[in-house]
Amino acid sequence: MAKSNDQQVLSLLGLARRARQLVSGEAIVLKNIQTNQAKFVFLAKDAGKATSKKFTDKCHTYHVPCSQEFTKSQLSQATGQSRTVIGVVQPGFARKFEELLRME
Repeated sequence: MAKSNDQQVLSLLGLARRARQLVSGEAIVLKNIQTNQAKFVFLAKDAGKATSKKFTDKCHTYHVPCSQEFTKSQLSQATGQSRTVIGVVQPGFARKFEELLRME
């Protein structure tokens, strides 16, 4: 993935946080996946094995796109919160993240 796309995704993630269209924290994101409120999930690529498995399995089961492109520090810096997993609840933001992450 090109660096400009990485920067666009991280900038958009910060914008989504300011627009209050993100949920973060393991329990809250998990609940949002199960209730079909999460439209896209960011999981840190340096998350623990158990956390990674739990979220990739849940995303697969509930058909929620999941990205493991970024580290915990990148996600934390973009959102201003120290988080390993972030859920996007607004469909417009989710579509844009999918588009940007598909372009390489």
